Amino acid sequence: MSSPLTHIAAPEGLAPGNGYSHLVIGEGRLVAISGQVALDAHGEVVGEGDPEAQAEQVFSNLRRCLEEAGAGFADVVKFTFFVTDLSVMPALRAVRDRHLDPGRLPACSAVQVAGLVRPELLIEVEAFAVTAPDRPTTG
Repeated sequence: MSSPLTHIAAPEGLAPGNGYSHLVIGEGRLVAISGQVALDAHGEVVGEGDPEAQAEQVFSNLRRCLEEAGAGFADVVKFTFFVTDLSVMPALRAVRDRHLDPGRLPACSAVQVAGLVRPELLIEVEAFAVTAPDRPTTG
């Protein structure tokens, strides 16, 4: 069972966000996921030069991490997107929207960076999730 989360798209006095909630409140076990990039299980880059393919791999990696913690995308309270070029954001958001309920979007930050750990990588995403305290992990 997921931790009950309250998503507040825009607290009073704030303009609505474009594709995120300004505030997500939850109680339970914190799950922190290191930044995931478009590397497959063998450490090979997936989708070189293709932001959508890289985003799909990133979200696949995030899903695997969440599952290991006994969580899912519905438990995510915060994403941080690191991109080498803001032009990849539409592809990143499109992939994100295939994995999340659009009525319960997490808090989110997006940062343009000069580079990631390997020059062919375009996207890195870290996540925080909250699950019920007694939810079992697979690890």
